[in-house]
Parts: sequence; C-alpha cells; structure tokens
Amino acid sequence: MTRRTIRIWFQVHKWTSLISTAFLLMLCLTGLPLIFHDEIDMLTGPPPQFGRPGVGSSSDTVGLLPLDEVLRRVLATRPGDVPVFMAFDNAQPAMTVTTAPNPGSHAADMTLHLIDRSTGNPYAVEDEGGVMHFLLQLHTDMFLGLPGMLFLALMGVLFVAAIISGVVLYAPFMRKLDFGTLRVSRSRRIKWLDYHNLLGIVAVAWTVVVGMTGVINALATPINQLWQARELQDMTRTYAGRPALPPARYGSLDRAMAAARRALPGYNPQFIAFPGGTFSSKHHYAVFFQGDTPLTEHLLTPALIDAENGVFTDARAMPWYYQALALSRPLHFGDYGGVPLKILWAVLDLFTIAVLVTGLYLWLGRRRQAPDAPVLEVTSGGLIAAD
Repeated sequence: MTRRTIRIWFQVHKWTSLISTAFLLMLCLTGLPLIFHDEIDMLTGPPPQFGRPGVGSSSDTVGLLPLDEVLRRVLATRPGDVPVFMAFDNAQPAMTVTTAPNPGSHAADMTLHLIDRSTGNPYAVEDEGGVMHFLLQLHTDMFLGLPGMLFLALMGVLFVAAIISGVVLYAPFMRKLDFGTLRVSRSRRIKWLDYHNLLGIVAVAWTVVVGMTGVINALATPINQLWQARELQDMTRTYAGRPALPPARYGSLDRAMAAARRALPGYNPQFIAFPGGTFSSKHHYAVFFQGDTPLTEHLLTPALIDAENGVFTDARAMPWYYQALALSRPLHFGDYGGVPLKILWAVLDLFTIAVLVTGLYLWLGRRRQAPDAPVLEVTSGGLIAAD
C-alpha cells in the first residue's frame, strides 16, 4: 500500500468516525436495553391474563370470537373512528386493533386497542409511553419522524465506511505486531490505540452486520413506498381509477380471512391492513401471512381480498428489498437465537462503545502533526508520531 493510499484511507477513517461518533454512541447506549426488550417487559410487569386459558391462537380459531365481532366491539368504544390495522399473536389469544379518525391518519392520531380474543375484553399491558418506548423512539428516529430515520441511515453509512477504512488500515498497522498485542508499558496513547484496534477487529463482523441492518431499518418508509408503487400497484391494476372504498361498505373480515387462508394454506396470519392505509390499496383487506419457522416467520406474504365482497384478488411473496428489511429487523437486535444470542449482541455492543470512546479519546488527545505523521503512525504500528 502506497503512502498516498494510506493517507487517503486515514482521512476517510478519521472523518467518517468523527462525524458519526456522537450519534453512534447514542444508538449503542439506547440499543443495549432494547436487545433485552422482551425480558425487561417480563420483569417489569406480569404477563397478561386471558379469560379462557387454553383457547387457540389465530392459527387455530376454535374458541375465539369472530373477527367481525371483535371489530364491532372495538369500534363501539371509539365512535367516529375507522379500523386501520388488526394484528394477531400466534402463540396466545391476544390481538390488537388500531383505529384512527380516517384511513390515512398519522401514527400520532391512531389508537391501539389490546384485546383478549377469547373473551373480546381489553387486557392490561405495560404503558406504551414508558421508558422502553422512549428508548425505541430515540433509537429509531430521534423523535423526528422520517427525516430522523434518514439522518440515522446516513450515520449508519458513515459508520460502515469507518469500519471498512479501519480494517484497511489495520493490515499495515499490525505488520510488525502479533495479533492481540497490547503494549500497556508504552505511552497512554499507544495503549489506548491498541485497545481501540483490538476491540474493533474482534467486533468487525458484528459491527458491519448491525450497521448495515440499521441502515436498512432506517429506510423502512421508502422501502414500503417503493413496494406500494410497484408490486402493490401491479397487484391491484384492475382497480385503477376507482374511488376509495368508504368504511361503511367494508364487508366481513371473517369471510376475507377465509378467502386469504384458502389462497395461502399452511401460513399463519400476522396482521390485516385495512383499505386506504400504508400497507394496502384503497379497496382491499391486505392479510399478511408469515411462515412457521424462526426464519420464515419474519418473511411476509400478503393476500389481497376485495374489502367489499370478500373475493380474492392476488397474493405474492414480497420482493427482495422488502425481504431484506424483514430479515434486518430481528437481526439488528439479535432476535434469532434467544437469550444466548442476545447476550452475545450485548457484549459486542459494549465492545463497540469502547471502540467509539477510545477513538474519540485518541482524536481529542492528538498533538500537532506533520503531514506525513498519519502514514508513519500506521506503518510503524503507532510508535512514530504517537509515542
């Protein structure tokens, strides 16, 4: 590697790291408790008690109230609202119904109803405005909505660039050193530089994965809009030009679900998007199904049912970019392998925090350097221009 190449990579590593460090620290600190979100919820409050234990889930509807009856009861508590989403829990008779003043309402105007489908009664859960909700919102968009998500996506891109440039510089830096060398007897700067490099290279695969999945997650809104403009529009081409179906003309949910199940046998329903929302057309119930394995349960397949007459319209697997988003969400928080994987995610998150802090320390403690000082520092393993 030439001196000019080293100098360029050093500048890339320096500036991408400096620009993104503060926001990455915030993401790492808020992400740490979010890794154990489910476990924290279990510790901070008892699980909901359902009225009829042993009653089946949404994949086994024996003993459960019809969907039409559940929706009727919910709407009776919110006069003037219309349904937007209905979501299911395939392990227990729990479900949620989201209502809003109109189908295109913003999330802030929506009301979430948590229902025991075995009885039709609401059940008590943790306050959605609690600490974990605050941390999730801060981690997702910094309370800025789409602009905040896009900004954090940019910080994620800079983070990945910092990782790649750091790996490129690691090879010439370690040319005369054994892997894992910690020169604790040298100056404080060299000691922290060795910690920075060791922790960074140990966690490099994880940081790339979490960085890339974070970028993909932050682009969720544009990805959904792309799916609507392409695949969803193609699936509902025969409905083009028709006026939106008013809620007063919505037909039976149970009939629509039966038609969707016939179209996609062997799948479990995850949620229903009502007409006019962000996940459906202006005329359809979009019933989203998931698989029954740890991998396929994150891959959704929508079945579109005409909301007025309950007739099946189309069903297609999501395109590759939407599948990438679906798989990135659980991978970002280590939700694939239970508690052991979450513990590993937490340890690597702490490693990343240490890398960010030591990197910031090294920059703040720098001295005035000659133009070639970064090159000499890299090629000498940190001895020249650092000690």
